[in-house]
Amino acid sequence: MVKIRLSRTGAKKKPFYHIVATDSRNKRDGRVLERLGFFNPVATGAEVTFRLDTARVDYWVTQGAQTSERVAQLIKKHATTVDAA
Repeated sequence: MVKIRLSRTGAKKKPFYHIVATDSRNKRDGRVLERLGFFNPVATGAEVTFRLDTARVDYWVTQGAQTSERVAQLIKKHATTVDAA
């Protein structure tokens, strides 16, 4: 099964996450099918906190991919901020 989940990168105590589509049997930071965006929880100033290619996420979901709980929360939060703007 294909999962849309976070893959951790970045330095110690400074996490940076890629939002990826991957086989659910792969390791968290293992092989990915496609990178869909990123999430930077420690962004400051003018740095971008979150970016997502929603068209590709929609494509993967129509193909049967499931999102992790955290990615679903991020997508929902992003959708509300885009609608408000």
